[in-house]
Amino acid sequence: MSVLRTIESKLESLFEGVFGRAFRTNVQPVELARKLVKEMDDHRTVSVSRVYVPNEYSIYLSPKDREQFADFEDSLREELQDYLVEHARRESYVLLTPPRVKLETDADLDLGVFGIATRLVRGARPPQGAPAPSAAGATMVYKAVAPVEGAAVEAPAEVVREVASLTAEGRKHEVTARRVVIGRSKDCDIQLADPNVSRRHAEVRQEGATYWLVDLDSTNGVEVDGKRLKRLRLEDGMRFTIGSTEVVFSQELA
Repeated sequence: MSVLRTIESKLESLFEGVFGRAFRTNVQPVELARKLVKEMDDHRTVSVSRVYVPNEYSIYLSPKDREQFADFEDSLREELQDYLVEHARRESYVLLTPPRVKLETDADLDLGVFGIATRLVRGARPPQGAPAPSAAGATMVYKAVAPVEGAAVEAPAEVVREVASLTAEGRKHEVTARRVVIGRSKDCDIQLADPNVSRRHAEVRQEGATYWLVDLDSTNGVEVDGKRLKRLRLEDGMRFTIGSTEVVFSQELA
């Protein structure tokens, strides 16, 4: 059995041994491990002769999911870190320091939904040519989807990524950064032609794994159902008006 598979078996036993098979839509440790290495792969930095990967990983969990890991959280963190080390070794990636996994609670998350944010942090003496430290990137959000009714009892819940997007003026824009500015200025991430929109009108912010719409002291404000708001928690299918333009926020399973 490979080292990665051995670690996966340990992670599976951590969850299955304590909670059994009833919690099919809860976050399971082995799925955290698999999504962590996906984030490692997706955030590679290629240097002249080396491939650097993030060494800090923040996992955002709902209160109930975090609570279920309470009795073995330290062991879980160590196993996840070992999993990242082994994956980096197998892929010949370079880590500036041993990987660090942090578990955070996000009260806005539902059961079975989790987010992962990565960061590259320099050690005391980084090697020559090592990339500069990075701020935490956008949090990638994943959701456990229960098996189809009638499927085999042993079928595990599938964990898929949620992709957020904004649709305005007939165009769809995927939200790939922690802050996305909407406005009339060409410097905005999403530029609108509406003359009633301020140059920097509003901003979509990702805090943990939750998205918020924040008015940037615009002239005409942000409205939802005719009510003017300064800050709004965004949910799938929510519509809001900027100037005279309707914008739709969506979260879809990738």
